[in-house]
Amino acid sequence: MSTQHAALTAERWARHELDSQVLMIANEMNRASKLLAAGDNERLVRCYQRVLNLLDLTVAVNTRSSLRRELLRWRDLVAQLYVSPDRALAAHRAAFRCLLLFTPAASRQIPHLLG
Repeated sequence: MSTQHAALTAERWARHELDSQVLMIANEMNRASKLLAAGDNERLVRCYQRVLNLLDLTVAVNTRSSLRRELLRWRDLVAQLYVSPDRALAAHRAAFRCLLLFTPAASRQIPHLLG
């Protein structure tokens, strides 16, 4: 796990509501958007690592099988962004938008974060 979230345990993460979990992952995706636009590939890779780590915690602490299934599908999108040598802003934005659609609170952020 990245240094920034090294002390974050599943137990601590589970104290947050799903809305908060998704919004914290969205914060990392928003940071990744800026790094992608700036061409800062080294920091972008670390940001995607944090997204994947937070997502793994979210999957681990949520018991609804349908939610876990959709989170794991979304994880595949981010994993593809993480390993792709040609990261496209359009693919990142599409994945970001999908994340924001997971909860009503997160979806209200779409106009502010994605226009």
